Amino acid sequence: MPNGKGRVTGKIVLITGATSGIGEAASRHLINEGARVVLTDVNEEKGIKLAEQLGKDAYFMRLDVKYESEWKNVIEKIIQQFKRLDVLINNAGITGFQEKSTVLQDPENASIESWHAVHAVNLDGTFLGCKYGIRAMKETGGSIINISSHSGMVGVPHAAAYASSKAAIRNHTKTVALYCAEKNYNIRCNSIHPGAIFTPIWEPVIGTGELREKNIKNYTKNIPLKRFGTVEEVAFSIVYLASEESAYTTGIELVIDGGMLAGSCSSE
Repeated sequence: MPNGKGRVTGKIVLITGATSGIGEAASRHLINEGARVVLTDVNEEKGIKLAEQLGKDAYFMRLDVKYESEWKNVIEKIIQQFKRLDVLINNAGITGFQEKSTVLQDPENASIESWHAVHAVNLDGTFLGCKYGIRAMKETGGSIINISSHSGMVGVPHAAAYASSKAAIRNHTKTVALYCAEKNYNIRCNSIHPGAIFTPIWEPVIGTGELREKNIKNYTKNIPLKRFGTVEEVAFSIVYLASEESAYTTGIELVIDGGMLAGSCSSE
């Protein structure tokens, strides 16, 4: 990765779900741009290894985002060690399909247990992050970035809990933005809405060999730009919202979906 331009030099950043996909890419880019990044995740082994790979400006702390006590503990450690928190990225999330691919997630057949499990991580985790992020930043100011989804802006018939949780994150982001403005906290809060971003979760679906190319074309045929997005493209947007370049930006929803939300291209 080429050297950055110091767009977030000296900022203290906490990112959840940091050990893979968008979280890992964002961590790399933020450090490259001068930040000190606290990587958090439930996977301690991967978190420690990633922090070692990223070098002296990366620190790992275990955090299960659905538990308030763990948020309190991590925020206290960050304030004790760094004296402040400048950027919080609520990135941790699950679809509900991770453990059992056969679990139904449609609105007719989804279980209340799976519904609660998805919302506990995605929505409760974001709520708690915002709550303790505000408390940590209200004297010094900062940026809260909530990773929602394209799915939070449209209906998703077979991922009802995921879509619901991401839609709620979209709305809560605006509530936080307005609350902080009302309180003169100088904390901005924005949401990012990735579409079809190629992360490790796609690998089992895409397959290998000739089948892989066929599946990629099938999954991207309705995307106007006709390809998956990359985690780096999302990371670039995270760096912007973490930096002072976005000082006048709060309450927005930044969609990164290859044009899907805009509509469909006409057939030739």
